[in-house]
Amino acid sequence: MFELTDKVAVVTGSARGLGQAIALRLAEAGADLALCDLEAGWVQETADKVRATGRRAECYAMNVADASSVTEAIAAMLKDFGRLDILVNNAGITKDGLLMRMSEADWDAVLDVNLKGAFLCTKSVMRTMMKQRAGVIVNVASVIGLMGNAGQANYAASKGGLISFTKTVAKELASRNVRCNAVAPGFIRTKMTDALDEETQNAMKNMIPLSRFGEPDDVANVVVFLASDASSYVTGQVISICGGMVMQ
Repeated sequence: MFELTDKVAVVTGSARGLGQAIALRLAEAGADLALCDLEAGWVQETADKVRATGRRAECYAMNVADASSVTEAIAAMLKDFGRLDILVNNAGITKDGLLMRMSEADWDAVLDVNLKGAFLCTKSVMRTMMKQRAGVIVNVASVIGLMGNAGQANYAASKGGLISFTKTVAKELASRNVRCNAVAPGFIRTKMTDALDEETQNAMKNMIPLSRFGEPDDVANVVVFLASDASSYVTGQVISICGGMVMQ
């Protein structure tokens, strides 16, 4: 059902964690991958895993917060693959702290990567997708962008902005058969959550109706659905993947 054979997918921030899981699920569905992170070498492990599935993978250095870096990387991808069908704006950072102590530099850094990065990447691929009259953009937001969180004003603002950006892009590109949706993960199991003590983990799980952390594949599976024709009548939507933390 989630058939992506011979599609070309770009996944930003795909060196590890959620980005790597998304890239591998897309490859398993048949897509070839353009993998990018701040340094091309960072995504080599992901590329090796993609190639082990039988799909093509190429590595690119891209700073999503820098317009020239994005433009050069996307141009290289188009030269290598000839087309771009799927863009997953996954790259993101956090610099947490209470608002009264948050520096302007920490605010700017998070907004530049999480929100401006999605703007620059989307703008760089949209003309190609519009000419193809086909394309899918999936933005990785967060439940924090829906509910807010103390100590994360910059992150919440970036992800809330990304959600609104998603809806606007969906309206602007729908006439060219280009869809744009967002996923909003909640607490996903990572090395960071694994390092937390049991009491802290239990407190976090008590906030989740399903009483467990999500797995990276829980998010990746929804991204593959949104990237495939199985969701051909879905655009401008935000799907929370949070075990019920946020119910809309």
